[in-house]
Amino acid sequence: MKYIFFVIAFLVGVNSQAQITKATIQASGLTCAMCSKAVYKALSAVPFVDKVQANIELSSFDLTFKPGRDIEPDALSKAVVDAGFSIAQLKLSTKFHDTKVQNDAHVTVGDKSFHFINVSPQTIDGDKTIVLVDKNFVSVKDYKKYGKLTSFKCYESGMMDGKRMYHVTM
Repeated sequence: MKYIFFVIAFLVGVNSQAQITKATIQASGLTCAMCSKAVYKALSAVPFVDKVQANIELSSFDLTFKPGRDIEPDALSKAVVDAGFSIAQLKLSTKFHDTKVQNDAHVTVGDKSFHFINVSPQTIDGDKTIVLVDKNFVSVKDYKKYGKLTSFKCYESGMMDGKRMYHVTM
């Protein structure tokens, strides 16, 4: 009986962390194949990343993640920055289950907290792509643009009640 409880607890824990399924990062500042290779190597070294596919023409990288691992977008940003570049855009494919979203509202999915900005009221279900609009994931111009669309102070700090709050749009 103890073993069944352990297995169920483990599966529930894995499911709550497996909400983000893949990502596409567009890097800025890449000027050559060696730049792309540096970002590729940096992203490949992130512990929860399973595979990286580079598109040199678009300066983008499609990522798939290791099953059951906690996905931290900030670690992806750090990898790109540590390679000497910045993120122009980060799109996350995320599993939603009948989740109600609206403009300037907070939603928790699994263990991640999202602040939706510039979205219409809707219920989302299944795999949906969200775009991070936090300071380290968009240009300064876009960051300021989205900042004007929220009344919450968490947009500036990225934190709410001591937890990381990711600011997103669709």
